[in-house]
Amino acid sequence: MKELSYVHGASDKPLLGEPIFSNLRRTAARFGDREALVSAHQGYRASYGELVEQCEEIARGLMARGVAKGDRVGIWSPNRYEWVVVQYATAAIGAILVNINPAYRTSELEYALNQSGITFLILAAAFRRADYRAMLAEVKGRCPSLREALVLEDGWGALKRDAVKVSTEKLHEVESTLQFDDAINIQYTSGTTGFPKGATLTHHNILNNGYFIGETLKYSESDRVCIPVPFYHCFGMVLGNLACTTHGATMVVPAEAFDPILTMQTVQRERCTSLYGVPTMFIGELEHPRFGEFDFSSLRTGIMAGSPCPVEVMKKVQTVMHIPEMTIAYGMTETSPVSTMCTTDDPLDRRVSTVGRVHPHVEIKIVDPESGAVAPRGTPGELCSRGYIVMLGYWNNEEATRQAIDPARWMHTGDLATMDGEGYINIVGRIKDMIIRGGENVYPREVEEFLYTHPDIADVQVIGVPSEKYGEEVMAWVKLREGAKTSGDELAAWSKGKIASYKIPRLWKFVDAFPMTVTGKIQKFKMRETSIAELGLESAAGVRTA
Repeated sequence: MKELSYVHGASDKPLLGEPIFSNLRRTAARFGDREALVSAHQGYRASYGELVEQCEEIARGLMARGVAKGDRVGIWSPNRYEWVVVQYATAAIGAILVNINPAYRTSELEYALNQSGITFLILAAAFRRADYRAMLAEVKGRCPSLREALVLEDGWGALKRDAVKVSTEKLHEVESTLQFDDAINIQYTSGTTGFPKGATLTHHNILNNGYFIGETLKYSESDRVCIPVPFYHCFGMVLGNLACTTHGATMVVPAEAFDPILTMQTVQRERCTSLYGVPTMFIGELEHPRFGEFDFSSLRTGIMAGSPCPVEVMKKVQTVMHIPEMTIAYGMTETSPVSTMCTTDDPLDRRVSTVGRVHPHVEIKIVDPESGAVAPRGTPGELCSRGYIVMLGYWNNEEATRQAIDPARWMHTGDLATMDGEGYINIVGRIKDMIIRGGENVYPREVEEFLYTHPDIADVQVIGVPSEKYGEEVMAWVKLREGAKTSGDELAAWSKGKIASYKIPRLWKFVDAFPMTVTGKIQKFKMRETSIAELGLESAAGVRTA
């Protein structure tokens, strides 16, 4: 009988059984004088001892404003030091932090405020061209649960001053009632259809995920982690902040939002040892005309995650960018987020071509999407994960929770994956993204990896578009390297004989950028919609199938 695609991350390191702020206190007791948080763009620095004091002060200020355990506190801001302080301050009093995407506009803001029942909102005055104050004023009257909103630029000082109204003893009293299985964070997943769903995460979920990410990267108090990814997303607040604070490492914030120059400058100036990013961020740095000006010699490790990583990009990051222990992590918001990850000493070919193996204390299985049966090793199927990482559920949405988490507590990811004989996982696509062309299954990831090897291609995304003849046809959106000139016909001719003919894109579109979320995730559904409209494929899109 063939070996089945099931693994369990047995570990001799126990899970942390404590709330988040208790863990931060323990770290500060060990590393009180060491730098905890640097916000380069704000000129802010704090040691672990100072960070705990500032978080306590804001926690007491929130209590003075009537925020209690279980209340939802929204934060709508780009990356600033205050975001980090609020993350730990709300954890100290058991308030549930609701992360609001900085890219949200009025309808999305109103939805998040009402769906989660936010009573206290902390917001930036503005970000880029968006006037947050004006947008809040527009929707506030339609958000009955919202009692108070505090603008960071105006109200942060007043919130700190209000801390004197609540004693430290009272804060400690509230802290002592917290349980690690309490909900502490709601993150809205950016669904491709319908309204976003609020993944509800506990102290236990995200504290342990951060801890084991830090363990995998071999973090210590000597590490300085550059975090250009957004805090509102798990990548920033868990892989970034919680991985650092569980190990005494330094959180380094280069800018409010990703900027390749500011990121590279910060790595150099702060002597960062670790760098994070989604693939598009690393591509933006590597391809930048000023890349050669910066010194990356302090870097040792890092994480590339958020969307599938091109093998060629990973190779460049490890060599040209001097990050020999760069890793890839895979997960989703609903699983806190990481469920598989490469280790820093995995063989190079594994680190550039897989998303690693199962995380400690986690189970992974790959199942046939139709029957639900566990698939043999090497056979594509839906990746499911189980363990401490699985969210409590979607906030106030039992139906969506039931669809995602089965009765045995397996989280169904919607991702297609394979597992090899040694347990390494390869993500081959989304169930919804898989292209079925004339009865042949085409995995976009496989075609993308192949096209990345062409010297003129800087980035590429492959999608399926409707075809009356084949059901679906393969299309590639291509971003060429600066100065490169090539056509779709030339790329198709170059591909012949190298991959199966049915996998070669028949349709090509050359672009300067791809539609994506603020976290750098490519929005293939938008590419598909644009392509249908531009190519006049509405009638093919309307063909009904069984």
